[in-house]
Amino acid sequence: MPKFRLRNRLKVARAERDLSQEQLAALAGVTRQTISSIETGQYNPSTLVALILARQLNKQVEELFFLEDES
Repeated sequence: MPKFRLRNRLKVARAERDLSQEQLAALAGVTRQTISSIETGQYNPSTLVALILARQLNKQVEELFFLEDES
């Protein structure tokens, strides 16, 4: 069975909107630490958080989050 890892482009999308981690966190209703942990791959967001982040950044979820094959 293939192994996958969830990757993201959250930092790039956030920079495109000229938002700090703190500003994006406030828009999404999460902490700055949560945004930091998602960006560094230490934390995988829930579906709800991923959808909220995508909406706040005017992106599709697939533009922010993707699977990387580790096989």
